[in-house]
Amino acid sequence: MAVKTFTSEILTSGDTNTYLANSGLVYVTSATVGTGVASVTVSSAFNSTYDNYKIIYSGGTNSSVASVALTIGGSTTGYFGILMYALVSAATPLAAGTNNAASLPYIGGCNIANQAVIVDFDLINPFAAAYSRIIGAQYSDGAYFGTTQGEHRVATSYTSFALIPSAGTLTGGTVTVYGYRKA
Repeated sequence: MAVKTFTSEILTSGDTNTYLANSGLVYVTSATVGTGVASVTVSSAFNSTYDNYKIIYSGGTNSSVASVALTIGGSTTGYFGILMYALVSAATPLAAGTNNAASLPYIGGCNIANQAVIVDFDLINPFAAAYSRIIGAQYSDGAYFGTTQGEHRVATSYTSFALIPSAGTLTGGTVTVYGYRKA
């Protein structure tokens, strides 16, 4: 849909509804995380309505200093990626690679045991029978911070995903899925 530039005309309810309905992120689903869980699965997260998604987990804690990994649709193969990160006190760039692993690690994390877990990334094409791309995952774990990019190289359509801490258990918070609206 083309972008309309409004000048001095009267904005009608029809125009308002059309432009609100064709813009931005749209809430798809959410999952409340229980107490002391080893992973959280979000079912019915992906469908043909959207190609691309924003996934955020906030408000929860981890019992340990840990990173968070992603699996899509229960698939335990074909994850490739790179984490670019640095130790806060040194700020020397470091990297960690993932080559055909059972999950994509480093998509989020917890800096202090029993404190906030943060996960925030974009997921491209999980419902399409094509490779899925993970973009801009915000990694943190102890005194390390960085960004993860990755790909799930299994050309299958998926409707769910799971977040799994590398250590400890998750408690509380909400995993929210938004779809990028197609214009």
